[in-house]
Amino acid sequence: MEPVLPFALDLPPRGEGARMQALHGQLRAAILDGRLPPGARLPATRPLASALGVARNTVVAAYDLLMAEGYVQPRRGAPAQVADLALRRPAPAAALEVPLGDRRLNPVWRAPALEPESPRALPERSFRLGVPDPHHFPHAVWRRLSAQTLRAWSKQPFTYPPTEGLAPLREAIAHHVAFARAVVCQPVDVVVTSGAQQAFDLLGRLLITPGQTRVAVEEPGYPPARAALLAAGAVLVPVPVDEQGLCVDQVPADVRIVAVTPSHQSPTGVALSAPRRRALLEFARAHDAVILEDDYDGEFRFGGRPLDALQTLDREGRVFYVGTFSKSLFPALRKGFVVAPAWARDALVRVKHCADAHGDAISQSVLAAFIREGHLARHVRHMRPIYAARRQALLDGLQQELSRWLQPWPSEAGLHLSARIRDPAQASAILARIRQHAPGAQSLDDYAMAPLPQRAVTFGYGVIDVAAIRPALSRLRAALETI
Repeated sequence: MEPVLPFALDLPPRGEGARMQALHGQLRAAILDGRLPPGARLPATRPLASALGVARNTVVAAYDLLMAEGYVQPRRGAPAQVADLALRRPAPAAALEVPLGDRRLNPVWRAPALEPESPRALPERSFRLGVPDPHHFPHAVWRRLSAQTLRAWSKQPFTYPPTEGLAPLREAIAHHVAFARAVVCQPVDVVVTSGAQQAFDLLGRLLITPGQTRVAVEEPGYPPARAALLAAGAVLVPVPVDEQGLCVDQVPADVRIVAVTPSHQSPTGVALSAPRRRALLEFARAHDAVILEDDYDGEFRFGGRPLDALQTLDREGRVFYVGTFSKSLFPALRKGFVVAPAWARDALVRVKHCADAHGDAISQSVLAAFIREGHLARHVRHMRPIYAARRQALLDGLQQELSRWLQPWPSEAGLHLSARIRDPAQASAILARIRQHAPGAQSLDDYAMAPLPQRAVTFGYGVIDVAAIRPALSRLRAALETI
C-alpha cells in the first residue's frame, strides 16, 4: 500500500492502550518540526486508519484534538489542513517594546513601581530578610488541624465564605492582637486579607483619589506597600527616617495619608518614639488625615516594654492597623488582616468584595483553630528567645568584628537588624563584599526612592542560627580588611 504520509508512524500494539494519544503526539510533533508544513492536507480518516490498522474513531479523535489545539484547520467538503503556526506565535520581544510600554495599558503599569521577583538562590542558612525559621514551626499541629478542617469541610455543602473573612478567624485575630499588641478592636472591626500586600492594595483603593491624594511614606521604606499605594493613584511624599523613626515634623500639611511601620521600621529597624507617636496622631487630627500602621513583625520584641501601637493610642478612629502572619507563622499562608475604624468598615468590605469576594475558607479555618487553641501564642513565645539569641550574635558581630566599617541602628524588635556604613567613600566596596560573604543581606538603597544621604545595609536573622552567624561575620571581616 502506498504510504498516506511522508513519514512513518509508530503506534503501540493493540491492547496496550494510548493509541489515540500516540497518534496525536506524533502528528503534533510533525507539525511543529515542519514535516507537515502549513497548508499541508492531512489524509482522510478512513485511509489513514486502514494504513495504521486502527479504528477510524481513533484517527477522528486525534484529528479533533489537533483542531481544538489550533494545529489543524477543518475545511468543509475537503481534507483538513495544517494551520499556519506563525499566526499564533507572539511577535519577538523587541517588536513589542515602546519607550513607555504598550499604550493600551494603564499608564501606572507601563513602568510599574515594583516588578515581580524570582526567588533568589540563597543558602538555606543565610541573612535573607522577611522569612521566619521553618525548623521550629509546629508542623505536626498544623497537619492535625488541617486534617480536622478537611474532614469537617467534606461533610458540608459547598458555599462561598464571607468577604470579610470567616467569623471564627476574625474573632481569633481580635483576641490575639488585643493580647499581643493591646490593639483595641472587636471581631466586626477585622477584615481578613491575602497577606499584608492585599491590605495595602485595598486601603489604597478605599482612601486614595487618583492623582490628588498625597501620601507620606517612609524614606527608606517598604517597597511593596509603596507600590500598592502608587498603583492606586497616590502622590507619594517621601519623609526621612532617623533613630526615632519617621520625622513627623517633616510631613507636609497637605498630606492626607501617612503610611508607617512604627514598631520596627522597615528597613532600618528603629521604633517610632513615644513623642513622635503622639505627634503623628496629633498631625492626623489637625489635618484630618489617616494613618496606615503596618505592624508586620511586632510580636517579636527583645527589649523592655513594647511601645503601644498607634491604633491603641488612637481616640478618633484615624488608624488602620495592618497585620500579617507571614513572619509569625510562614509566608505561604498568605493571611493578613486590617483592623479598620468603624466609619470605614463597611466600605472596606465592599472594596474587598470587588477585588477578592470570598477568600480561602479552608486555610482560614485552620488558622482560626491554630490561634484559638493557643498554638500561635506558644509558637511566638518559643521563637522569641531563639530570635533574640540570633539578634544578639549579629549585634555583637557588628559592634566588635565589623565596627570599623558598620554602625548598627538601634533596634529591639523584629527579624532584621540594620547598620550604617561609616565611610561613604568605601560604601560600594563594602556592599560588594557583604553581598559575597553575607548572602541575603540587602543594601538600604533597595528600599529608597532616591539616593540616601548615608548608605546602609540590613541583615535578616530569621533563617540563620547563631552557629552560622559568627563564622559568616568573621569571613566578612577578613574580606573587608582587603579594601
